[in-house]
Amino acid sequence: MSNRRCIFCDIVDRVESAFIVYENSHAIVFLDKHPINVGHVLVVPKHHVASFYELDEDSYIKLMLTVKRVAAVLEAAYQPRKVGMLAAGFDVPHAHIHVLPMYEYHDITSRVILEGRRANPSEGELRTAAEQIQEGLRVGGEAAI
Repeated sequence: MSNRRCIFCDIVDRVESAFIVYENSHAIVFLDKHPINVGHVLVVPKHHVASFYELDEDSYIKLMLTVKRVAAVLEAAYQPRKVGMLAAGFDVPHAHIHVLPMYEYHDITSRVILEGRRANPSEGELRTAAEQIQEGLRVGGEAAI
């Protein structure tokens, strides 16, 4: 392992900033800074492990329960055709699941990236999306950040 710090560990430790929309004892959920669609979040285990399949069974189940909870909120908040999830991990070697509203079939494929259609929202736009998701979590009965 290199001396380079893990950006996701730094977000968990509050060394790096992020638009955190939810957190519990085992996971943190924050907005992707370059979302495919508004509402695109990353669900990240709080302890460092490179890939989701390296998680112990209990941690994996808890991570996926968080994914499920957040997906339901995204569906209610954005009313997409589908809410999708993807575990890729090419950019950051810390297990994480992308969860995002999908309006088109290719929203979660590399086609979006190759066509340069990923968004570059302002801090204000990210803050608005974070607040919308947090409100959905509050309404659903589980406190957000």
